Amino acid sequence: MTSAGPYVLICFLVPVSSGSVTSQGFDLMLLPSADRRAFAALIASMPAVMLPAPPARAVEKTYTQQPALVGKDYGKEAMTYSDFSKGSNGLLFKDGKPGTGQSPQVGDRVVVDWTGYTIGYFGRPFETKKLKELDAKDEGFLRFELGAGAVIPAFEQGLLGMAEGGVRQLIVPPELGYPESDPGHDRVGPKPTTFSGQRALNFVLQNTELIDKTLLFNVKLIRVDKPGQNGWKSTPKS
Repeated sequence: MTSAGPYVLICFLVPVSSGSVTSQGFDLMLLPSADRRAFAALIASMPAVMLPAPPARAVEKTYTQQPALVGKDYGKEAMTYSDFSKGSNGLLFKDGKPGTGQSPQVGDRVVVDWTGYTIGYFGRPFETKKLKELDAKDEGFLRFELGAGAVIPAFEQGLLGMAEGGVRQLIVPPELGYPESDPGHDRVGPKPTTFSGQRALNFVLQNTELIDKTLLFNVKLIRVDKPGQNGWKSTPKS
């Protein structure tokens, strides 16, 4: 044959009238000599059946963004958790507690409580109740218009499908996180409310080497203000 590539050889064994049959198949060595010769001639006359071997299945790996490894085909594999759902853009999310109130839509104002951790780098907190207590700060809840770009894309996406009173965990890959163009997080939040929290976050985000910038957020949806509720007016679309 002229075909190239690896092959699997398939041989056919056929029963003969004499000799013994073992539990594993035909025992050629126990056949009488005449039958052995006939059997060998039969095998020799049969064409070998050559089939292409199945190709090895390629395992596609997804690597997290690490500045020092841009363009490389290796690195730290992106985080995956079997108990988290995955959005089409890579956001992982899991409901810790389903809500029972109304759900937000683009144009609504949402009121949320949140905590954040650098889960890709030692799980350091950058927004927690404890950090607020240490800095003697209580900024209250975070309020913003859904869909206005006031927070990172993952935060907005993670709130969709929630209901008031619900708690959801978000694992955010770097490409859905904070933009490099806003290092102070004044334009795109959520911004840590304490100096120590912002320093912990920026230590990871501004690192140009091998630090994994994946983040974890715990989000509780406190309230949804539809246009006309609690004095809320959505931003007119241009």
